[in-house]
Amino acid sequence: MSEAFTQIDGGDLNLLIIADHASAHVPEDIDLGIDPALLKDHIAVDIGVAGVSRLLAGQLGCTAILGGVSRLVIDLNREDDAPGLLPVMSDGHAIPGNRHADLADRMMRFHHPYHHHIERVLEGMGNAFILSVHSFTPRLASDPQQHRPWDIGILYNQDDRAACIAIPLLEQAGLIVGDQQPYSGKLLNATMNRHAEANGIPYLGIEMRQDLVADEAGQRRFADILGPVVLECRNSLA
Repeated sequence: MSEAFTQIDGGDLNLLIIADHASAHVPEDIDLGIDPALLKDHIAVDIGVAGVSRLLAGQLGCTAILGGVSRLVIDLNREDDAPGLLPVMSDGHAIPGNRHADLADRMMRFHHPYHHHIERVLEGMGNAFILSVHSFTPRLASDPQQHRPWDIGILYNQDDRAACIAIPLLEQAGLIVGDQQPYSGKLLNATMNRHAEANGIPYLGIEMRQDLVADEAGQRRFADILGPVVLECRNSLA
């Protein structure tokens, strides 16, 4: 057991699901100084991601690694030296408890163990394929005029091999698909840059719209749509 991650062992398929922001957990000894209600908000957790990841791990027979703490404790999808590792503001909300927090301690406690564990799992997995699972809010409080109409977004940096396979398949399944939406993977792709692109491992990065995966029925729907698409990407590239 680790407070930095949760591992789901769904089977031995050479496919690893990674969900950086799957948890809203804040350890008891960390005080973020915020209204606890915000831990149910998108600033704290990628809503729906844990449920979809668990369903996919069981459906596909593979391993999933879920981040163990809220992105407000430490953002696991940031490089070691990136701004925003320890957020003091998020979508208009102040996180006062982080202003004087020890970044080095949070890195040693959560960030490093999480990424080192991913490395170990991938080392033991031949011809691996990675599915990176995130979700996005339909609207930002800090930018209410921004239009986010997509059901799902596909993100990548330099390696677009799986994206090129997945986008038409997801459209055929009836989803409105954003290519590099609601933001570009060329700007924010830290975990996949580190574990996939740097090692030549093919991957698919997805962003699901949170209101569509907020309940069990929505999570099941997305898992059922995503499963065959992910397998097609994996079978073609791994």
